[in-house]
Amino acid sequence: MSNKDKKDKENEQVEENQVENVVVEEQEVEEQTVEEKLQEEVKQEKDKFLRLFAEFENYKKRTSRERIELFATASEDVMKTLLPVLDDFERALSHIEEDKEAEELRKGVLLIYQKLVNTLDQKGLKAIVVEKGEVFNADNHEAITQIPAPTDDLKGKIIDVVEKGYKLGEKVIRFPKVVIGQ
Repeated sequence: MSNKDKKDKENEQVEENQVENVVVEEQEVEEQTVEEKLQEEVKQEKDKFLRLFAEFENYKKRTSRERIELFATASEDVMKTLLPVLDDFERALSHIEEDKEAEELRKGVLLIYQKLVNTLDQKGLKAIVVEKGEVFNADNHEAITQIPAPTDDLKGKIIDVVEKGYKLGEKVIRFPKVVIGQ
């Protein structure tokens, strides 16, 4: 073999080695890209799973909160219909106290009234306490009318409470109706 043939053969072998190296490198790159693709897919699926899990947890919390609120205020309609009866009892008691001859009747009405108030209290109904002379707040009171204030210090304040207000749990079901000074 001549030197030229030897050099050609060596060049061919070098080229083959280079081609093989390139092929091996391409296979490694392809394997890495497949691995990277799979890792990216796993990341995306994990992210989807976490988001779905968080959304489900929020749903559970929201529905349990709504259920608690529903149970707390489920009797709201019944309570609203009983409020006029409660007002009538209070009016009856205030008129019976003036009549000294009806002492036994007053005691009986008072017992029934207290039993009704205690039962409603057990079910979550609370009276909103409003004192005469308090500052009027439109968020907490319902003004029925304004009258000239008897004194200057009662301007913009509550002069009289016409009708009590009530809360069922934390929700106001009837605002107190008041008269304010002008």
